[in-house]
Amino acid sequence: MPGAGIEPARLLRARDFESRASTSSAIPARERNYRQFRVHGQPGTAAAADIMRAMRIEEFDYHLPPALIAQFPAAERGSGRMLHLDGNSGQCSDHRFADLPKFVREGDLLVFNDTRVIKARLLGAKASGGRVEALVERVVGPRRALAMLRASHVPSAGQIIRFADAVNAVMVERQGDFFLLEFDDEVLSVLDRLGEMPLPPYIERPAGPEDVTRYQTVYARHPGAVAAPTAGLHFDQAMLDRLQAGGVGLAYVTLHVGAGTFQPVRVDEIDSHVMHSEHYSIPEATTRALAQARERGGRITAIGTTSLRALESAAQSGELKSGFGETRLFIRPGYGFKLVDRLLTNFHLPRSTLLMLVSAFAGIESIRHAYQHAVNHGYRFFSYGDAMLIERAGANLRAAA
Repeated sequence: MPGAGIEPARLLRARDFESRASTSSAIPARERNYRQFRVHGQPGTAAAADIMRAMRIEEFDYHLPPALIAQFPAAERGSGRMLHLDGNSGQCSDHRFADLPKFVREGDLLVFNDTRVIKARLLGAKASGGRVEALVERVVGPRRALAMLRASHVPSAGQIIRFADAVNAVMVERQGDFFLLEFDDEVLSVLDRLGEMPLPPYIERPAGPEDVTRYQTVYARHPGAVAAPTAGLHFDQAMLDRLQAGGVGLAYVTLHVGAGTFQPVRVDEIDSHVMHSEHYSIPEATTRALAQARERGGRITAIGTTSLRALESAAQSGELKSGFGETRLFIRPGYGFKLVDRLLTNFHLPRSTLLMLVSAFAGIESIRHAYQHAVNHGYRFFSYGDAMLIERAGANLRAAA
């Protein structure tokens, strides 16, 4: 039986998690009476603003047995499970990802994030011999990159780091949590030759040869992400072809996922949290495809939270605009969605901004119930885990044919 021997989730009790963005040890915390928020009005209303200010971090906590954190990808793309959640009724049902075509109809549009994960993790040493681990966050020039550094003593400005005993980089300056490095070769070339795939910290093993392909979507095009848009990892080319053959449109955006996606929320009142910045682009072809889908009465499905954030960021005026941009959009309960009707996503970390996003999309109580169901039935969680298809709460959606 799925979930046999697994401790049931206690989603109505707050829990703290010691974390390197993992859930390896759960420590019971004080109990809390949770409130249910279901505001579907437009952003800027007094009610929505009050709810955003009212939320506390412990309302987005849950207990997850460490055994459910997927450490490896499924044997084949598309062979995992899929939980379907109706945000209006709160009802959820169990399926296989291969069943996805049953949940779409002709005229629908699926929007994917086509960013490509770079081999962003580098291992090196200072002249003193002290070890340094770098995680490149963003390439800002041919030979310059912003990176997070892990070392016993933080390198000072002007200090040289030698990576893989092959390439040098000078620490130019510190910029908040990041360090500006200048390499003696082109950054992307260095990463391609010497870097490792930047697996998330809750995958407690070194990256292996299989991760070079499996921690990458089959449609990845534009290098720049340091984390995969994991909802897309379920798709193989056969599934994409099958969807198109059924009259479903496919469109693409690019959002380069940063290391900040794994950063915990460190404030009690979530309204005080400052989102990390990410770069995105919306092609004109995607803007046209979305407008055409709307004219046909098709539903817009974001494949992953990164696709959703890119679309919603580019539509803050009420109309989707093509082009490039930077976003710090923080989607939490009370947010009024402008474009997206449905979301295909994986399961997210406790106390994370992504859990807040899906709670805004489906309603806090619906998400809490769905996550408890997923734990009880042995779903695999996080990047290499199973999928979840969510119908947005408040959306006027007809049942799939």
